[in-house]
Amino acid sequence: MRFIVVGSGGREHALAWKLLQSPSVREVICVPGNGGTARLPGCRNLPLAATDAEGIARFALVHNVPLVVIGPEQPLAEGMADHLRSQDLKVFGPSQAGAQIEASKVWAKDLMQQAGIPTAASATFTDAAAALAYLEQQTAPIVIKADGLAAGKGVTVATSLEMARQAVEAAFQGQFGAAGQQILIEECLTGQEASVLAVTDGITVRPLLPAQDHKPLEEGDTGPNTGGMGAYAPTPVVPPTLMERICAEVLEPAVAQLRSRGIDYCGVLYAGLMITPAGDPKVIEFNCRFGDPETQALLPLLETPLADIILACCEQRLTDLPPLEWQPGASVCVVMAAAGYPERYPKNMQISGTEAAEGDGVWVFHAGTRWQGNQLRSTGGRVLGVTGMASTLDQALTQTYAAMDKIHFDHSYYRRDIGYRVQGRARQL
Repeated sequence: MRFIVVGSGGREHALAWKLLQSPSVREVICVPGNGGTARLPGCRNLPLAATDAEGIARFALVHNVPLVVIGPEQPLAEGMADHLRSQDLKVFGPSQAGAQIEASKVWAKDLMQQAGIPTAASATFTDAAAALAYLEQQTAPIVIKADGLAAGKGVTVATSLEMARQAVEAAFQGQFGAAGQQILIEECLTGQEASVLAVTDGITVRPLLPAQDHKPLEEGDTGPNTGGMGAYAPTPVVPPTLMERICAEVLEPAVAQLRSRGIDYCGVLYAGLMITPAGDPKVIEFNCRFGDPETQALLPLLETPLADIILACCEQRLTDLPPLEWQPGASVCVVMAAAGYPERYPKNMQISGTEAAEGDGVWVFHAGTRWQGNQLRSTGGRVLGVTGMASTLDQALTQTYAAMDKIHFDHSYYRRDIGYRVQGRARQL
């Protein structure tokens, strides 16, 4: 089999790397890919935009590559999966209708309410005056969410009403473009966050191992939200008995509700959860694709060939696939970012040490990189994701951070406390 993987981040590098471990896969084409996928054996980059549905379809048909995995949310929200399926290509990724579960937080909240899925109480607003008036009747902390896609940065957990007011005004003044012209104001849930990703063919749901992401920029989960600064798996925050509840109370009702709306959902359903102090799961958000950086932490642990899982979903026979198999132990991914991310940050910095860092259960997944001759250079805010796997989380963390010490680029930044909530300590700077 040959696959196309759409996207240019660390998630797509990890997907291509894992697909190439499947015995049935001989080549992966990444569109447009990055510096890591450019030199991954068995992989090549195709210089098309990740939103170029017509160009990707044309290449797939001409070169007989019938399987497409869509990584990022933007092309899914724009309907790429629909276009590719109309050309008789197999696609792992939901339709535009299904992608609304991430592309519109208001739509997703309505789906949750109709399906009886536990989630935070909320109110929806389309103008600033009404939202600000509502805030006057609330107390902090409180959560302000832009309705549409905002690259993981459209959520403000306001610790004061003044901070909440500023977030509301910024959204309606265009900070997130059209994505912020409708907002949700939600109660602030407390507890431990967890990410549960599941694969589905629209009928059957198979959860992956539970992970814990770290979205805030700074240590101790402070600072602005980002696309994710690190993740580890599996997390003890979601023991097996709780995973059974999440499947029964969240994942299966969501897929059933999608089906009742006439949506044939094939791909990843990602539930961002808050596990309350009482041990109950509540949905913070749904995403319609593999998480980044959770994917970089999860895939090294996966034993079942990824190609087999994806093909079973595309052919709606997931129920026939044997239970997913996982390696024992733990895996962690720590993101190396450019200082200034997620706002303004330098680019084109020379990167060294990635090859020296790899080996002995450590992989370096590229996110914002490219090759300029024989020099690896940065192109984005999140530059690399360094992943380590070992028999325990503590060992995985130790070897991951040791590997990161071998990598250098100017103005680099990374959190040194990934996993601290279950480690009981933060790593010393």
